[in-house]
Amino acid sequence: MPPRDRQSSPTRSHATDRGTVGRLPPLSDPPRGPWSTDALTRCDTHRPVPRPRFAIALLLGASGLFGCAASFQAIDAHTRQLMDERSSELGGGAIAPQRIGPRGAEPNRRRELDPRPGSVNPGAADLDFDQARADREVAARLQTYTDEALGGDAAERAQLGLAEALRIAQDSGREYRSAEESYILAAISLLIERHQWGPRLFDDAGVTLSGSGDSGSFDTALDLINELRVTQRLPFGGDVEARWLVSATQDLRRAAGEEYIQSSQIVLSGDVPLLRGAGNVARESLIQAERDLVYAAREFERFRREYLVSIANDYFSLLTTQARIESQRQQIASQQQSFDRTRALVEDGELRKFQESIAENGLRSAESSLASLNQSYVLQIERFLIRLGLDPSTPVLIAGLELNLPEPEVQPTEASNRALNYRLDLQNRRDQLDDSRRRVANAQDDLLPDLNLNGRVTIPTDTDDDVGGLGFDPGDASFSVGATLSLPLDRRIERLNLRRAQIALERSLRDYAQFRDNVIIDARASVREIELARFRLQLAERQVAIAEARQEQQTIDPAGVTAQEELDTSNDLLNARNERDDAISDLRSAILEYLLVTGQLRVAPDGTLVPLPGMGEG
Repeated sequence: MPPRDRQSSPTRSHATDRGTVGRLPPLSDPPRGPWSTDALTRCDTHRPVPRPRFAIALLLGASGLFGCAASFQAIDAHTRQLMDERSSELGGGAIAPQRIGPRGAEPNRRRELDPRPGSVNPGAADLDFDQARADREVAARLQTYTDEALGGDAAERAQLGLAEALRIAQDSGREYRSAEESYILAAISLLIERHQWGPRLFDDAGVTLSGSGDSGSFDTALDLINELRVTQRLPFGGDVEARWLVSATQDLRRAAGEEYIQSSQIVLSGDVPLLRGAGNVARESLIQAERDLVYAAREFERFRREYLVSIANDYFSLLTTQARIESQRQQIASQQQSFDRTRALVEDGELRKFQESIAENGLRSAESSLASLNQSYVLQIERFLIRLGLDPSTPVLIAGLELNLPEPEVQPTEASNRALNYRLDLQNRRDQLDDSRRRVANAQDDLLPDLNLNGRVTIPTDTDDDVGGLGFDPGDASFSVGATLSLPLDRRIERLNLRRAQIALERSLRDYAQFRDNVIIDARASVREIELARFRLQLAERQVAIAEARQEQQTIDPAGVTAQEELDTSNDLLNARNERDDAISDLRSAILEYLLVTGQLRVAPDGTLVPLPGMGEG
């Protein structure tokens, strides 16, 4: 059989055309600032020196298939360090998430791959419905439900204060986990983008078995190609690439006298734009990813503050319901005494029968209100526990407030100025205007003509050797340099994109102005809300004092006091107490809201409130 022509080998020509970009983990160092290597998992790959003939290409291919994979510990370390840097740049005690890896349930592959998952949907005949008796002891049953939901005896329940609730919420709250994940995903996106701009190494190996027949006699050959390449994007547009291609062909027609051909070559190439796509516009994706992580850091810290206020408001609401229940119990005790006294007077003939009915109706109405309040309180606690990420059946006892929230002495104008300076979400909106302006500039760059400079250098092994090995021959090198100019004859789509970017910028300017105005309004309103809550509290406390004095007078001198008058006094006292409790809760919420909308709220790493100078100890 005549020897195979090396220059016309289809396998070798195919190898020279391959040029896709790959990746070699672990993640490359970012362009800005060195990474700490202590937290990274290192992996060293040792490749044996290839022997001549078929082994050289086979080993290179195997090295690509079984190369060292980056561990998730290294990825998590990169992500955590990146977020720590961004959060520390914010100042003000901002922190970054420390939980990086997923905590999902164990997979169930059988159920995941089931194309027809089963359903539980029995027919009406297979269901049961037990009809309750109308004369059952409903009051006793409701009390049992309440006791079971609250965990039985109060002494056996764990006390849950506001500070502990805030710590638990930050540790296991679902909303907090989602906010952490948003921040983490922004950091991962930046790591991906940074890696795109670092040197990227990849190894491709391919095997082809081919044969051609001639009158029943087949010429069979085995071709193996391995391509190792590294690519690098240039900071102001374009990229460069270095490739090492190894091609080997083994003739398999005869067991003896087999023919083997092997060669390799190094290819250096580059493509650099000079007009469109050159300059900072080439780094747009990296610039935006860097800025997006700053936005994510601000959003996460802003969320932590909003989360504290929201959890605290839920806690205040629980305290208010507790106070309402206590006031309702006091009203029931008072009305029970009134009912007993009225019934005795009716039995003595001093009052008519309808007076007893009025007193009893008031008592039963109060008992009904207490039952409703108990059920509302149970539902509040269960939802609160779910929000904290706890089992809703956890027996807890909501403890009294242990937070000192003094009222600020501030004017509305001063509050709005602080909000304009400190609000992180307003800073995000302000910086995102620059993103919109940059998009307009990038769209204008797309209108330029294309002028690209490209070059290529190829250094092969000695073409006269059947087995080239690593003996590269610079004397057989080839090169090419060229430039390509593409005139902008059709830029209609680009002009439309420019107009769209300009309109988006105008919209962003309006949205920012509106958001800024709303920040000013919210800051001013927060000061007024504090004063209004304090005013309502003063009025409610005065109403409570008046109603209590009125009830005390009726108790001391019951002569001539009707059952309706006693009921009205009891209801007025209950309403006054409820108004007072609502005003107390509103005042606490208004102070936290003022700190939030002015950007002055600070959250400790454990999720609790950091008192500002002058606030005293929390």
